[in-house]
Amino acid sequence: MIFKGWDWEKNKDNYWLTPDNDAYFLAERFHDLGYKEIFDLGVGLGRHSIFFANRGFNVKGIDISEYAVKHLKEIADDNNLNIEVKCANMLSIPFADNSFDVVFSFNVIYHTDTKGFQTVLGEIKRVLKSGGEFFFTMISKNSVTFRDPSYPKTFVDENTLIIDAKEAEKDVPHFYVNLADIKNLFSADFDFVSPIKEVETTEILPDGSFKEFSRHFVLHLKKK
Repeated sequence: MIFKGWDWEKNKDNYWLTPDNDAYFLAERFHDLGYKEIFDLGVGLGRHSIFFANRGFNVKGIDISEYAVKHLKEIADDNNLNIEVKCANMLSIPFADNSFDVVFSFNVIYHTDTKGFQTVLGEIKRVLKSGGEFFFTMISKNSVTFRDPSYPKTFVDENTLIIDAKEAEKDVPHFYVNLADIKNLFSADFDFVSPIKEVETTEILPDGSFKEFSRHFVLHLKKK
């Protein structure tokens, strides 16, 4: 198994400071369902941990980056936010079984290979309560980075690539899936709360035009 997280100290993109739009809807849903305990798997610079803590949830999280963990701890302490964050590998989550009402993981859990993903998924199922919800993204095999043979990349296994990426994401593995893979991976242990969405990420070129870069599946599941 291989796993490597982002080097957040090298990040220069303010995109990773702003919560995803889905977080606003999810916060209302989680309040209505009486959920309290949220696990942010791969906190990064803390955008979602801070968002949910500001809305009254008890938030715990991990990241492999010591810089990211230190950054979030400082923000939590300065603002008296209820966030517990640890520097840890997602292949071995340092929390007890059935600890969380929600696992939230945005653009994180596919940064491993095929065997590693199976381990990560097992860890998520272990810490998530029965009836709890899992909101996350997976990178799609429809992405140009996977399907275009001319795109610079190295195959780790048939589903996993190391792609040509910015400094913060350099040498980070990407485990890609399609719809059939999603059904095979999740149907036995989860129900689908909402239809699967596939969204496109684009790059802005120097001439102002847009170029497709990647596609991600947005998934919202409930543990059986």
